[in-house]
Amino acid sequence: MSDVSIDALGQAMGDLSNPEKLGFDLGAFVGDLAFEDDAGSEDISLEGLQQELEECESDKVVANILSSGDKLREYAKGVENNLRKVELDSIEDYIKESDNLVSLHDQIRDCDSILSQMETLLSGFQEEIGSISSDIKILQEKSMDMGLRLKNRRVAESKLAKFVEEIIVPPKMIDVIVDGEVNEEYMKTLEILSKKLKYVEADPAVKSSKALKDVEPELEKLRQKAISKVYDFIVQKLIALRKPKTNIQILQQSVLLKYKYIISFLKEHGKEVFMDVRAAYIDTMNKVLSAHFRAYIQALEKLQLDIATAYDLIGVETRSTGLFSRAREPLKNRSAVFALGERIKIIKEIDQPALIPHIAEASSLKYPYEVLFRSLHKLLMDTATSEYIFCDDFFGEDSIFYEIFAGPFSVIDEHFNPVLSNCYDAIGLMLMIRIIHHHQLTMSRRGIPCLDSYLDKVNISLWPRFKMVFDSHLSSLRDANIKTLWEDDAHPHYVMRRYAEFTASFIHLNVEYGDGQLDINLERLRMAVDGLILKLASLFRRPKQQIVFLINNYDMTIAVLKEAGPEGGKIQMHFEELLKSNTSLFVEELLVEHFSDLIKFVKSRASDDSSSNPEKSITVTEVEPLVSDFGNRWKAAIELMDKDIMTSFSNFLCGMDILRAALTQLLLYYTRLTDCTKKIDGGSALNRDLVSLKSFMFEIKKYIKTF
Repeated sequence: MSDVSIDALGQAMGDLSNPEKLGFDLGAFVGDLAFEDDAGSEDISLEGLQQELEECESDKVVANILSSGDKLREYAKGVENNLRKVELDSIEDYIKESDNLVSLHDQIRDCDSILSQMETLLSGFQEEIGSISSDIKILQEKSMDMGLRLKNRRVAESKLAKFVEEIIVPPKMIDVIVDGEVNEEYMKTLEILSKKLKYVEADPAVKSSKALKDVEPELEKLRQKAISKVYDFIVQKLIALRKPKTNIQILQQSVLLKYKYIISFLKEHGKEVFMDVRAAYIDTMNKVLSAHFRAYIQALEKLQLDIATAYDLIGVETRSTGLFSRAREPLKNRSAVFALGERIKIIKEIDQPALIPHIAEASSLKYPYEVLFRSLHKLLMDTATSEYIFCDDFFGEDSIFYEIFAGPFSVIDEHFNPVLSNCYDAIGLMLMIRIIHHHQLTMSRRGIPCLDSYLDKVNISLWPRFKMVFDSHLSSLRDANIKTLWEDDAHPHYVMRRYAEFTASFIHLNVEYGDGQLDINLERLRMAVDGLILKLASLFRRPKQQIVFLINNYDMTIAVLKEAGPEGGKIQMHFEELLKSNTSLFVEELLVEHFSDLIKFVKSRASDDSSSNPEKSITVTEVEPLVSDFGNRWKAAIELMDKDIMTSFSNFLCGMDILRAALTQLLLYYTRLTDCTKKIDGGSALNRDLVSLKSFMFEIKKYIKTF
């Protein structure tokens, strides 16, 4: 604010506060103000007036003015007078406050003076601050320069310190490497030496430094000394593996794995020596494991129980002295050739530890080959798993395993291939197939792939042999000599029992596997035995004996198959259908034997309609002999039927079912006869000779209960 404006405002305020200087009458001055018509004004345009009047029509103020009849000019003068009055009042109020305004003016002037002084002071401060800011900027630049130099020096110091630390060879390290024993401290010192050697080789700048030229020969001497010393140490440990009765796994886990860094050191800084150690370990373990498996196999062979020979086939006659004659006495456990029996336990005990041969030999125990096969491969799995994990951990590579186990695999093949080529035990072969399958799953669960190819090879070799032996059984049925096999006995034939047990064994072994190829082979075997049993049945002279023979064999087969699987199967259903159809045939044969006239009459005449053909109507004289004959001997005939069934069928339950079916069919025939007597003229005369249904049922129940 300038001094001129402040002085002018003060002078004006002073004049207003002095009444003597106020030389005019406000009232007279204001009174001269008046509204007059402006005659010289331009014509006012009335365009849009009508629209404005219409808009103001709803305004209450405008409406009141128009309704009162006053003129607009008079109303405007009234408003002007009011404004004049208000203006005069405002001027008087301003004059009354003139003293306060003068005081305010003085205060403002004082403040302006103070602010002017402060402005001068602050201007001085600003100049000083500008000078200080320039100094600070200079100091900041110097500080950044010093910080950068410090950082560079620290980096240089760090690299130099690392360089010195990495290439320096402490006396203690020399003492440990040269004169120390190989232990945990030696392992740590080897790690330090390895770190120094890697550092020298990794950085070309370090390798070309002059300081390294003094140290490098010493590092090379230490490297060679360390390689020589750890090589001798490892070789001594490998020699310990060859000692008899050494527990290899314990030595590997508790000794060798503690020094596995030696192998890493040799692999990085002594490749040739590492390859020598690797070759020495492969050679040692190959020979040791081969010897162990060879000794174990020789011990197992003493425990082997022979089961089957090339002549132990389903369709071969046991007393044969011709083409299929035996070169030795029959084995005591001949039934094991065709029946699974207790051999199924091997599947439940498949994960048990391997056999200890000398314990079994001391107990004079003998085992089927599949037991020895499981034990051998269980030992192989456990040994291979341990060795595979050790090789991967100790040498850092799993390929070494296959070089080690080339020997043990060869030893096992030398044993297994001749055994397999001379094996005629179809059940044993299938058990071995199931064992291999389970072992494959076990190795898969362990996550160890080292035996995949070997187990696949064994499995592939087992299937063709099984097929060959199975086809031999099939051929023995197709080419069987029925004259030598036939026996004049209607009880179950031993060939059929062999077939039933043989088939039931494979059904049992296939329950959890659902092998479609095995099902096809069993169906082929079933078709062959069907043809053979019909040929044997045809050698009986009487049809009734043929049927009895078939029923006994079918019933026995069904009973054996049910033991293998209660849910049945296509083969069991097939024999059940054959049993059902032959039972119906036997019932008819049995009833015809005792009640031929009754059955012939019922089948030929009982269904005739006398009303449609009076000439062929049934007469009392035609029926009376049948009724009389039945009444005289029906009880005796039923008793003979009961005895006949009891002597014909070895299975009482089957016989009871057949007797029940025969008596039920007899009751149906007799019921049709009694119905026929009721339809003929004079038939009531026969009622006294008819057997009542109550008596008939009582007699039937008596025989059914006693059977």
